[in-house]
Amino acid sequence: MATMKYTNLGQSGLRVSRICVGCMSYGDRRGRYKWCIEEAEAIPLLQTCYESGLNFFDTANGYSNGVSEEILGKAIKKGNWPRHNIVIATKVWAPVGLRKGDVYEDPLTVSPDERERNGYINAFGLSRKHILDSVDASLKRLDLDYIDLLQIHRFDPRTPIKETMEALHDVVKSGKVRYIGASTMYAHQLLEMQYTARLHGWTEFISMQNLHNAVYREEEREMVPSLAKFGMGMIPWSPVHMGFLVRPHDQFGDTERGGSMAGAFLGNPITETDKKINEQI
Repeated sequence: MATMKYTNLGQSGLRVSRICVGCMSYGDRRGRYKWCIEEAEAIPLLQTCYESGLNFFDTANGYSNGVSEEILGKAIKKGNWPRHNIVIATKVWAPVGLRKGDVYEDPLTVSPDERERNGYINAFGLSRKHILDSVDASLKRLDLDYIDLLQIHRFDPRTPIKETMEALHDVVKSGKVRYIGASTMYAHQLLEMQYTARLHGWTEFISMQNLHNAVYREEEREMVPSLAKFGMGMIPWSPVHMGFLVRPHDQFGDTERGGSMAGAFLGNPITETDKKINEQI
């Protein structure tokens, strides 16, 4: 691990590799992501990452309905990775689809009201109940005793911020979680949550995982200065714009994932400006 550079995450004492391994691409093709890499191929890739000095692995309960967490947990056990050397990050908020025969339900694609009608009451969001239930379920899938970094995957407007922050504080104090972080929200939402924790003496976020790359730089307007003010580290997700920035733009649709996006990024068409940035890189 000597060749990899490590840094503190935000103003915490947690040391992480400069490169974080995103595990959204590892899962089960019977779920939402038909382009994902399944267990047999994923575990050797994760082992290579670990042997290269990467100690920071990011997954989520909602990635392939929890299968991503299961694969990461198996890689840790198979590779006999020392627990003190690795930082395992996962997320809470999303519903985990139930398996029905050879396929998984995909409750993320429907409205919250429809999710509840389909049997996912209290199975998503940032309520105290779901946070505590989700942490236990993630630990079981990961086959670990604790989570290093628990991140809220999205902001939940239906749950009081005070309830969410107290529940996050409690899972830290329980020993099941070491640190907490946030992901994908407006700066004012993040700061209100952080201030609520500070006001009550609860555990504060040490990091924010947000969309940021050479094509999408909106976060530099308000989020990045806010993180600096509160001493939070930034973990950019999709740093290569889902593969758009690592190959000529006219080849973007050649991969399974690129082809599934139909020439768009999160529903937004690739622009001429995006193509010029691609050409410069």
